Amino acid sequence: MKIITLTFTLLLPAAACSAECQNATTQTEMNLCAQQNFEKSDAELNAAYAELKSRLDGTTAKRLTAAQRAWISFRDTECTFSSSAVEGGSAAPMVMSMCLEELTRARTGQLRTHLDCPEGDLACVARFQ
Repeated sequence: MKIITLTFTLLLPAAACSAECQNATTQTEMNLCAQQNFEKSDAELNAAYAELKSRLDGTTAKRLTAAQRAWISFRDTECTFSSSAVEGGSAAPMVMSMCLEELTRARTGQLRTHLDCPEGDLACVARFQ
């Protein structure tokens, strides 16, 4: 007897998922919405990173890139750790995405601080480039 395994992936348009997120009741819906929220925060992070990097000279831009790569590694490892209590469960993707979103939003704030730092802030690298 031959056993055939089929795998289905549920793909919803982003707009449909966005409207459904306020009333999400199934774990699948909540997982998709959490993923959508993370993707939005990731896009905001990438925009802030690109803007900051464009204001920096070569050496300082390389330092930003190194810091960002290290931060991504930290974020992913931290969220793997933080979501380990639900590993393998149906809520695991949601918990992971929520952690990724939270840390990504915090990092975006850090990057934006460098873009809009107050006069006299000596730690503001973008001001001195």
